Amino acid sequence: MVIRIGTRASQLALAQTRWVVDRISARDPDIRVHVIKIRTRGDRILGKPLSTIGGKGLFVKEIEQALIRRKIDVAVHSLKDVPAELPDKLYIGIIPEREDPHDVVISKDNRPLEDLLEDSPIGTSSLRRSAQLLHFRPDLKIVPLRGNLGTRIRKLHTADIHAIVVAAAGLKRLGYEDRITQFLPFDLMLPAIGQGALGLELRQDDHETRDRLAFLDHYPTRVALEAERSFLMGLRGGCQVPVAGYARFEDGAVHLAGLVANSDGSTIFRDLVFGPAENARELGATLARRLLDAGASKILDEIYGKWSTNGATGE
Repeated sequence: MVIRIGTRASQLALAQTRWVVDRISARDPDIRVHVIKIRTRGDRILGKPLSTIGGKGLFVKEIEQALIRRKIDVAVHSLKDVPAELPDKLYIGIIPEREDPHDVVISKDNRPLEDLLEDSPIGTSSLRRSAQLLHFRPDLKIVPLRGNLGTRIRKLHTADIHAIVVAAAGLKRLGYEDRITQFLPFDLMLPAIGQGALGLELRQDDHETRDRLAFLDHYPTRVALEAERSFLMGLRGGCQVPVAGYARFEDGAVHLAGLVANSDGSTIFRDLVFGPAENARELGATLARRLLDAGASKILDEIYGKWSTNGATGE
């Protein structure tokens, strides 16, 4: 059997895909795996912050189109890049065990976030991160930072930036863990929906590939991500907005924390829910309704309205 895997061509995306390929090959040496690199809209537009591009699926849409057209058999995504709503013919069939979901600080002089000097420039590519950073330290100067992990780490030493905030999972997968200055606790920096998790997207009619890869699925991660992605769906499914959420599976229950913030971090709506794992999706929907009713709907209306006005729908 031949399985064609589609992925972005970034260093991290390829490392994640190699992780999947190695496990498939170890499980069934008779399967031949071909990796197909696909350039997405998010990869092509590097000169702008993601928050100004707008739309959904910036890093997955072209890969999904290849999957629908049967040019590939499975797509390997970082789940935090995948919108809550998928094309009709596709689904996330496999969710492997999650890597560390925390955000981390890497600073020039190894200072933790609380010890950075006033007005220190700090680089991030994420509205979610910048909002929570400014909520904790409104004196910081946020500097938009795009590029792969290696590029962002290099800019820490070549640009006027004192620190950067990135995902721990990517650093660990690329062997950069020794660069980490500080792991940010969830009460200070709630991660992106799906951060640290991979999602293997399949065609709904391709049962053979699903059966071959089922061994990679990790139930505790799957139910946690069902809660998180249901929460995202309730907030209209955008990935490049100041929305955060993290769920954990423990003793048969799912504990889900969620957050919506405005862009400068001056207003944050945050709450948490927990309940039986079999109700994971209902828990996510409940938390979304709570935050919307509390006032988060006004923040999201403003963000999605700007995208619509700019014509940047991403659709």
